[in-house]
Amino acid sequence: MSVQIGPKLVIATHNRGKLEEISDLLQPYGIEVVSAAAFGLPEPEETESSFVGNARIKAHAAARATGLPSLADDSGICVDALGGAPGVYTADWAETADGRDFKMAMTRTWEACETAGAAHPRAAQFCCTLVLAWPDGRDMVFEGSVAGRLVWPMRGSKGHGYDPMFQPDGYNLTFAEMAVEEKGQISHRANAFRKLVASCFT
Repeated sequence: MSVQIGPKLVIATHNRGKLEEISDLLQPYGIEVVSAAAFGLPEPEETESSFVGNARIKAHAAARATGLPSLADDSGICVDALGGAPGVYTADWAETADGRDFKMAMTRTWEACETAGAAHPRAAQFCCTLVLAWPDGRDMVFEGSVAGRLVWPMRGSKGHGYDPMFQPDGYNLTFAEMAVEEKGQISHRANAFRKLVASCFT
């Protein structure tokens, strides 16, 4: 390892799906992963208008609170016909009084494309920014993306978030129809993580 990030790493998320994906990606490297939720940390307010800005907020908050290195992810889907929306506000589009409803968010996204008269195929990208932060204030940034198109109606029951309406380029399946291992090879998060591995484990 060229950078010391173990043996324990805080994953600065309360999102179970993200935690599982990141834990799986880290598993080969012998890093003990603990979520921010397991420490009882509150979710910091994400006040930035970029993926990297919000990832930095989460990573540094967890690192300061725990005294441990912390990895945060900020990610979302960017739809060309909507000027990149929902983008950094992807989770916000799913917010309801009873928690996040991504079926509602996907419906809203498709309806916005319909209203805009968006041509087919409706190009979109899943984008991910990882920020690895230390208690002393240092951090490293790793970005990844995967291009694809929106499909309707939604397809598949695996994955999380917008996975049922996103079909990556070169594939006939949505992320929600793919086996976890297949998605894990090509996802935006996997692409960002490969850059982290190249910097920290080789």
